[in-house]
Amino acid sequence: MQVKYIKWLLTGMCALLAACAVITVNVYFPEKAVKEAYKSLDDVLLKNGAQKEPGTEKQPAAEPVTIDGKPQSNLFNGLPDVSFCAVAHAAENYADDLAIELASMPEVIKAYEDMNKRAPRLNALFDSAAVGLTSQGLITVRDRTKVTAQDEGLVNLENQSRKVVVNSMAKAILKITKVEESKGALGQVLGKAAATYAETRREAAKPGWWLQLPNGRWIQK
Repeated sequence: MQVKYIKWLLTGMCALLAACAVITVNVYFPEKAVKEAYKSLDDVLLKNGAQKEPGTEKQPAAEPVTIDGKPQSNLFNGLPDVSFCAVAHAAENYADDLAIELASMPEVIKAYEDMNKRAPRLNALFDSAAVGLTSQGLITVRDRTKVTAQDEGLVNLENQSRKVVVNSMAKAILKITKVEESKGALGQVLGKAAATYAETRREAAKPGWWLQLPNGRWIQK
């Protein structure tokens, strides 16, 4: 009887350990802050450049960038000169932290530089309804009769740049929320980071552009 009891006890302990082994950490996703960070980066790194001719002005891609108080963005003005420890995990500071973190990544700066160069042609394709914006913030061809092979290549390159921004945002979220970066943790936030990015792009879209809603339905703004 005692031997059987010990076996049951060991079986129960093994089951408990197995259950603990598959427990995953729930990563906090600061949706509002992520959206504000995306908008701030667009204001500072994208919209200004998109209004210029491609290649007329570049930002260094090989080293971290310090953004010095553009009037379009309130996130980069008046950055706190004290430790973030006193306000750690405060929602209103996540946007600042995320924007600064992404702006310090050379791959993100390079992605925005490349997006600036493509903006005039891609905007024209959006205006003509040749392409549309997906629910993940990517660009897809809707009317192949209106695009060239070069245009399709441009769309593919643009989507690569947008994925760099979204993937970097997911990594920044883990860093800011002090969660160890892992495949599982990234998987939790990546989809939400993409959906939030898509939301900012829909809001910035011009009237007449084709947009895909989160439910998959396509509309013309």
